[in-house]
Amino acid sequence: MTAPLIPAPLRERLIANYRSNRDGEADHPPVVKLFTPDAQATWLLSELDPEDGRLFGLCDLGMGCAELGYVSLAELETVRGPLGLPVERDQWFEADRPLSAYAREASAAGRITV
Repeated sequence: MTAPLIPAPLRERLIANYRSNRDGEADHPPVVKLFTPDAQATWLLSELDPEDGRLFGLCDLGMGCAELGYVSLAELETVRGPLGLPVERDQWFEADRPLSAYAREASAAGRITV
């Protein structure tokens, strides 16, 4: 059996952020960074809706336009890059600022830069 893409302690933090953001105004730091090792996609994720499995965060599919939005955890778990490699979690990523700061940097650079 393979390890989950997002381990339980990180899922709990993502869910806690989701529950504390009922009004949609919170600007949490990202909890996890996911990426495709054989493509240019990167996700910085700050919230998880436990009911439908949607994650919220900064999504960059490598086309020069990172944007804030939602992505399905179930879909991310099935994504494969051109060499057939699955999405991975950056085990060393630790956010040092809110998601909006990463979004501003990505907008200026045309991609997520961490």
